[in-house]
Parts: sequence; C-alpha cells; structure tokens
Amino acid sequence: MHPQNAASPGGPSLRSGYLWAGLTVMIWSGFILMSRFGGKSPLTGWDITALRFGTAALVLLPVWLRHHRDLHFNGQTLVLALTGGAGFGMLVYSGFKFSSAAHAAILLPGMLPFAVSIMAWLILGERPGSQRWAGLAVIGGGLVCLGMDSFKDGLGHWQGDLLLLSGSFSWALYTALVRRWRVSPWDATLGVALTSAALYMPIYLLWLPKEISQVSWGFLAFQAAYHGILVVIVAMLFYMRAMVILGPTRVGTLMALVPAIAGLASAPILGEALSPLILLGLGLVSGGACFGSLTRIPFIRRSPCPT
Repeated sequence: MHPQNAASPGGPSLRSGYLWAGLTVMIWSGFILMSRFGGKSPLTGWDITALRFGTAALVLLPVWLRHHRDLHFNGQTLVLALTGGAGFGMLVYSGFKFSSAAHAAILLPGMLPFAVSIMAWLILGERPGSQRWAGLAVIGGGLVCLGMDSFKDGLGHWQGDLLLLSGSFSWALYTALVRRWRVSPWDATLGVALTSAALYMPIYLLWLPKEISQVSWGFLAFQAAYHGILVVIVAMLFYMRAMVILGPTRVGTLMALVPAIAGLASAPILGEALSPLILLGLGLVSGGACFGSLTRIPFIRRSPCPT
C-alpha cells in the first residue's frame, strides 16, 4: 500500500479520515442545494456572492491579523481572487438563478476533473494518463446527457448552464495557478477571501442591484453562514485533514460522490424533477470522476472542489 494512502502507525485512524472526508462530501453536496435554494429566492447572484465573501472576511480577518501577517497580497493574489474567489462566485450564483441543482451537480463537481485536466495540460504541461482519459470520456457522456436534457424542450437551462460551466473552468484555472505558484491551502483561503471581499464589497454596496430586503434575516443568516463559513473555511479544513489521513486516492474517490448526492437530493429537498437523462448523466459523471481519481496523477487528485 502506498504510504500516502494509509494512516501512519500511531497516527489518526482510518475511521477518523473517513469521517472528515464524509463531512466534506456533505458540505460540498449541500453547497449545490443551498445555492439553488438561494437562487430560487428573491436574492440575486450578487447578493449571495456578497454574503459569501463578506462573512468569510469577517471571520478570517482576525485570523490574518493575529497569525498570518506575513501573508503577501500581490498580483498573484488578485488573479486568484478573480478566478477562484469573487469571479467564481458571481458566475455560479448567477447560474443558480436559471439552472437546477442536478444540472449544477454535473457542471460543477462533475465537470471539474475534465476542466482541471485541460488547465493542467495547458498551464502545467501535465498530460493525463490512459486511465484518466477513460474517466474523462465517461464524464463526457454525462455532459452529453445534460445537453440533451437542456435542449429537449427548447432552450431550457442554457443560460444558467453556460454560467455554471464558465464557473467550473474558472475554478479549474484557479486550481492550476495555485499549483503553479505553490500557494499553500491556508494562504489561498485567506488571500482569496480577503482580497475578494476588498474588491467586491465596495462595488456591490455602491452599484450592484440588491434584493436582500425581500427575504428574512433568518434566511440571510443561514445563507451567509453556509457559504461564508462552512464552504469557504470549514470544508477546506476537513478536506485537508482527510487528505493527510487517507491520502489523495481514497479522498478523490469519495469526492466523486458529490454530484450523485447533490443531484439525487435535489428531488426531495427542492422538488426538482429528475429526468432519465439527468439520472444517467449523474451516474456517468460520478462514475467517471471516481474511476479517474484512481490514477496516480498527484495534481489532479488533489484538486479541491469548486465551492
């Protein structure tokens, strides 16, 4: 057994590793459902982006001031904020106004292995192996099913799907740049969250349309806590802890459950219909992601989920 894929003697147990990974899967699956829940509300994509980064900044600013003052904000941090921070948020939260949670499950966590492979090839020169190509081909079949479902009754969800697809590639670009510039997870989290808030919040407050007054304070607090704390901070910590204990292969395989869980849960929780094409697409993207994660390409396996 490869040493990266097992808990070290005397270290944390495999059971605890699976616990951290399972909690991460639940939070990332919930991200899809909560985002769509917000998308079906009067809130705009601008509003939810502001809740995400405004809340994250309030929590992380004291951490930075106390423990990470050596973090440098520079041009690289700005690019990461525009691709994996505020830019990603504006794309995906706007997409959730038009597309269902099942479509988002396919186009965000489901599409990520495909998008990251392309960006890794273009930016890092890392070509996928044969097993990775096979997994991507299966994911491609799932995307074909999604496209057929989107256009079977006319234009369907195409506006939202295009925004979500753009968000997936934006996150993939962010992931490749983090790897190329060797940015640590904590530096990426702190730098992207604080820079995104500094860039986005003034623009949002001064010029962008707002519908916050149309929903209850409880709803706002729930959305802010989920997106700004659970997704941005807690899920990252759980994910990295699981990686240390289980290794990238096991964790990558478990993360492939996110599209299936989020897509299937959208029917009972959000009341969204799941067509046979969508069910087939969910099965293909989850299966392809699981199969592809078994390859020994460290960068691809370590790619964080687009939340």
